[in-house]
Amino acid sequence: MLPDSRGPFELRGPLELHVANTPAASPERADAARNRRLLLAAAKSLIDSHGAAAVTMEAVARAAGVGKGTVFRRFGNRTGLMLALLDHSEADLQQAFLSGPEPLGPGAPPLERLIAYGRARLKMTVDHLDILLEAGADHPDYLAHPVMAMSTQHVRLLLTDLGFTGRLDVVAHALQAPLNALAVRHLIDMLGMTPAQIADDWETLVRRLVTHP
Repeated sequence: MLPDSRGPFELRGPLELHVANTPAASPERADAARNRRLLLAAAKSLIDSHGAAAVTMEAVARAAGVGKGTVFRRFGNRTGLMLALLDHSEADLQQAFLSGPEPLGPGAPPLERLIAYGRARLKMTVDHLDILLEAGADHPDYLAHPVMAMSTQHVRLLLTDLGFTGRLDVVAHALQAPLNALAVRHLIDMLGMTPAQIADDWETLVRRLVTHP
């Protein structure tokens, strides 16, 4: 269960994050909800196939089989679309590690769950890197946000299952640091690493750490 039943987050601007737990003023029409799901699925498919740069309003409309005006009316602009997709992706990731299939979800050994979580978190960071940075995900306050606090709690619990004892806050944050937006931007742009290399190096780090809990 999510802490305090709070849902995924939305990023509204630099350093301004809030939990999206306020009901809409009126229920979303069925056709509007269907269009939203269709457009977000199209945007995610474009990211998975061609990277975030491929996500334009025109490309999403074409992939979803709707007019470009529909995308603009639903999300306003590309930033609005990417923020909605970020919110949707975060909800999917939370659902996956809370109750999804193995190895990310319950049932797999804790080491395999931790590695699967790190790879999934990294993919999400890469997919939404520019939006995360613009929204303030490189700011220290971001780590205290309920969504990231929940992620840290998940990592702590897996570390406990792996035999780690005592206060695990530093270890949990240290493990997540290479997966955060600012670090990923540095590793890719300044050091020339690929996301696959980051993921492999991160997994190596985790496996070495676990051999000396």
